[in-house]
Amino acid sequence: MRITLMKSKLHRATVTQADLHYEGSIAIDSELCEAAHFYRNERVEIYNVSNGSRFATYVIYGKKGQICVNGAAARLVSPGDSIIIVSYGEFEEAEALQYEPRVVLLDQENRIKKVANRSGHVPLPDGNFEERLP
Repeated sequence: MRITLMKSKLHRATVTQADLHYEGSIAIDSELCEAAHFYRNERVEIYNVSNGSRFATYVIYGKKGQICVNGAAARLVSPGDSIIIVSYGEFEEAEALQYEPRVVLLDQENRIKKVANRSGHVPLPDGNFEERLP
């Protein structure tokens, strides 16, 4: 059996631009993609903390600090919105039991505050993690 788990995420990225007339995708600073282990053209889900919208798109590499939502999804964000960008992967059961996702915490300028391989933890305002048990 294969299980779908969160592979990695950029937590609290700030939207810098929304371009309705570009043909789709989300342009993400290539250094942030590297930190989050996002691949070019990889499917990601976007969770807009500012307005509650959720949608899927794919990654293209962008300029330093850039988080630009393109195409029709541009109607679901505004510059300045706080979003979470999540990638998922499929794992065999044995792998899934051991896997720890990559979590990249960002500041409001899309700079990396902290990188961790953790699951079941909640980032606190100071950047540390609190474990939440089921």
